[in-house]
Amino acid sequence: MVAIALDALGARYGRQTILSGVDTGLLKGGALTAVIGPNAAGKSTLFKRIAGLIPGPGTVHLSGAALPERDAIRYMPQDTGANAVLTVYESVLLAAKQGSGWRVAESDLAGIDRILADLQISDLGFRGLGELSGGQRQLVSIAQALIRRPQVLLMDEPTSALDLFRQIEVLSFMQRRAAADDMAVLIALHDLNHALRYCEHTIVIANGTMVTSGPSAEVITSAMLREVYRVEARVEACTQGRPVVIVDGSVPAAA
Repeated sequence: MVAIALDALGARYGRQTILSGVDTGLLKGGALTAVIGPNAAGKSTLFKRIAGLIPGPGTVHLSGAALPERDAIRYMPQDTGANAVLTVYESVLLAAKQGSGWRVAESDLAGIDRILADLQISDLGFRGLGELSGGQRQLVSIAQALIRRPQVLLMDEPTSALDLFRQIEVLSFMQRRAAADDMAVLIALHDLNHALRYCEHTIVIANGTMVTSGPSAEVITSAMLREVYRVEARVEACTQGRPVVIVDGSVPAAA
């Protein structure tokens, strides 16, 4: 089974330390892990550090992976900077063939057809990337990430431009896909109810350091929300027994 663990992980830009003290237990494949925290807390920096895009102290431990770390871990940034000249189909094919030669087999095309169908964007296949909405481009970015069959996938706010229906569809799909492929998925989210519903584990980042990490229902609490998000909130069970966050108001600055 694939598993990833972060040990005293930090990140630097030049000589400046911008992230420190990220320690997690073993994050096993087959489930989603939420990475949450306020804006500019360090979530994107954490993903870049795990992906090896920026330097810093600490260690990323990867076990059970069938591929070298550089191939097993994939990072899906918020802004992919996609080439607007390409069609959706071409962009996913390009992602599929990176690092594996350019001969295109029938299995490559079948894989692309399958992932576009899974994400319900087959109808966009021959549209140019420049014609798409922000939400549609996010779905294409997910297809580009999944077509490489990563064993650890880092998704930086993949639902930020999606409407509510698409958010639910994508998170449900990723939950199923992680379980089916034994894939460890770390996903930055702002909606804490989505973290509670879809993610087994949650990592909280604030002010460039890890606040806490653990099972989502144990991490997302009224005390954490007051400390990290500066809101008065309750976590209560809904009529179906699921925990939900109910925000009552902000914490005054002097509090």
